[in-house]
Amino acid sequence: MPHTMSRMGDVLAGFHAAWEFESDSVLIRYERGIRTPKLLQALGERRIPLEAIAGVTLTPGRRGTVVLRVEPRPGADPLMEAAAGQLKENSDPYRLVLPAERDALAEYYADELRARLTESGPAERHLVAAPEAPLQFKAYDGKASFDGSTVHFRWFWTGASSAKWKAGDQSFPVADLSGVEWRSPEVFEGHLRLLRHDGAASPAQADQDPAAVVFGLGYGPVHESLPFAAAVLAAVRKSGPAVKVPASAPRRDPADIAERIRHLGELHQAGLVTDEEFSAKKAELLSEL
Repeated sequence: MPHTMSRMGDVLAGFHAAWEFESDSVLIRYERGIRTPKLLQALGERRIPLEAIAGVTLTPGRRGTVVLRVEPRPGADPLMEAAAGQLKENSDPYRLVLPAERDALAEYYADELRARLTESGPAERHLVAAPEAPLQFKAYDGKASFDGSTVHFRWFWTGASSAKWKAGDQSFPVADLSGVEWRSPEVFEGHLRLLRHDGAASPAQADQDPAAVVFGLGYGPVHESLPFAAAVLAAVRKSGPAVKVPASAPRRDPADIAERIRHLGELHQAGLVTDEEFSAKKAELLSEL
């Protein structure tokens, strides 16, 4: 039987998503309804090139459903690379759940896709677009933001460890990074850690690492922190060799500096900061005025 999926616009609608089949890709549009997992709502839509797909499966689902799934090639999608197998089944962006009575139609499209796949094995580069910057989210100990070229961590008065306060707010150009480590906020010790080219040893605990933000109940939810991690990872992959260029720090709000010095004084009085550390950090803060 000849394969006829070359025409554009064929759509297969399921629960929470609809797949539009094109000659060289599958366009997945996710619903915005309250029952749709938040990650899928945040993604909106994604175009998956056929060269990014390693295989296709159709399996029985729960409660009278079937599940059509495409398997992305390792390294083809920055979102799945960052997730590293931690996503729950219902948040998997490559699953389409359909009523069981549509299994014949689903099988037809599964066969059509399989016939068009020509690539397998790990991809040499990302083939699926990452979420676009700017992106930001609130972690337990700070606010993370990404403008497309630099990741910024700004620590919160409550939550951040004394080690992070000593280090101060952090900025990481993607050219200085080698990767991203994302641990789901739905598991114990969830965090987002930036991995650096310089090979500097990172503290074992993310709450002590100025290159990491830690999650917690209600902080760094999957639908915010995972797209963030994927966007940073994609930018890192595109960047060239690390080139350190000195840059002058922007001037800070005097009220913000005063509040930080006050908090630093509290840490000093509590014995968490030595006299030398207090003097050095205070001088650093004052130099930003």
